[in-house]
Amino acid sequence: MRRKIFLAAAVSATLALSGCLGQQQDSDTEGNANQNADAKDVTLTITSNSVAGGKNALGAAWITDWVIPKFTEAQKAKGVNATVKFDGIGSDDKDYKTKIALDFNTGGGGDVVEIDGIWLGEFAQAGQVKPLDELVGADKVDSWDGWGQIPDAVEALGRFEDKRYGVPVGTDGRVLFFNKKLFAQAGLPDNWQPKSWDDIVAAAEKLKTLSGVVPIQLNAGTVMTEATTMQGVLPLLAGTGKTVYQDGKWLGASQNVKDVLGLYQRIYGSGLGDPLLQQEAKGRDRSFALFAENKIGILLESDYFWRSVVEPNKGVAKMADRNTAVGWAMVPARTAGSGVGGQDFVSMSGGAVRVVNPHTKYPQQAWELLQFMNSFEATKARLAGTAQITQRDDVNKEVLSGDPMLSFVAAKVLPITRFRPGLADYPKVSAALQQATADVITGKSPDEAAATYQDALVKAVGQDKVAGG
Repeated sequence: MRRKIFLAAAVSATLALSGCLGQQQDSDTEGNANQNADAKDVTLTITSNSVAGGKNALGAAWITDWVIPKFTEAQKAKGVNATVKFDGIGSDDKDYKTKIALDFNTGGGGDVVEIDGIWLGEFAQAGQVKPLDELVGADKVDSWDGWGQIPDAVEALGRFEDKRYGVPVGTDGRVLFFNKKLFAQAGLPDNWQPKSWDDIVAAAEKLKTLSGVVPIQLNAGTVMTEATTMQGVLPLLAGTGKTVYQDGKWLGASQNVKDVLGLYQRIYGSGLGDPLLQQEAKGRDRSFALFAENKIGILLESDYFWRSVVEPNKGVAKMADRNTAVGWAMVPARTAGSGVGGQDFVSMSGGAVRVVNPHTKYPQQAWELLQFMNSFEATKARLAGTAQITQRDDVNKEVLSGDPMLSFVAAKVLPITRFRPGLADYPKVSAALQQATADVITGKSPDEAAATYQDALVKAVGQDKVAGG
């Protein structure tokens, strides 16, 4: 009932706001990149899933206290009277996505809208968002100097089918974290950098000689949900030279998938990982605590682990000696050169994207606002003094200079990373991959688990959308 009330309210609000948030529903004028280009009085709205005193409060404060006054001041200097409003939502991601979809469908919502990158393809396929070239003109889009500060791999977060739909807001990267104290006890180097899956297993076997230590934590099973896919299956799959979706099809029970499941079997079938931990209700949180207690040797995670989990002062699993006890390494491909694009190392990343609403009454001014929000000054201000990876190289070089781990991710990992396919079917595919790992850690062979995955995949997306298997 609450969900129905929310949806009804969202529809009503969207319809009511569609005429007052710098939007219009006149289809005859949609797609005109030069519409109101010379307007001297402009009203724009920024929509994001953040709200003062609630969800993503720092982001909301940045928009209201920095972006709006700075942008209006810059526009005034150009002779433009710009009124910028903030449409902060602050709901859970599912409800926020529902509201944004309703806005796009009915001509309402903000002129610049922040969405999760994983939604982009779904919105694009539904015609709810449009390429920037169509909205504001290819020459205007290509001439923005900000593109030169965004690595191509990161820019891909805002692309779909080789077209730019938006600008990435920020991102992260996956690496192998390792406990230097345990490595020293096992006779392993503190500058460890595996070059293959065999190197990872070899290090785990040495760690196995230490009493009370779990050599490696590789997220597995359905209880870990998306953490299994993003911090396990997808980076490993990239290490075999394939991504889960390419050329319009989902990867079925190919040899690549079987190789990934084979590594899970090597780890969990030989005592190098703890299969029971993967089945606990809060197994991931437990793995964090065990690492901080020097009881896990190697763990595949995003840089979130460094800055928020084992952070010495405010982390959820504080490590007072984090800066000296925790090491990091790039995730190697299965063998040298076997990764996607012939890469030796691989990663996966996530992040948000800002897009221009295709119904905007002021496409040129909305694009100016989008550029402004992703400028060096604005991106740096958004961090509010914290060390966090952004989409821009120039900002990263400055704000991460005192953090070697985050600097490592920005410099080494982001240029070779990949992103999840932003399609409506992805959650079902992800769930099937999670189940395949669960099958392996509970005793099934990689071939058996792959066959079950193939059946689930075909049922979820249709045989015509599956490649391999």
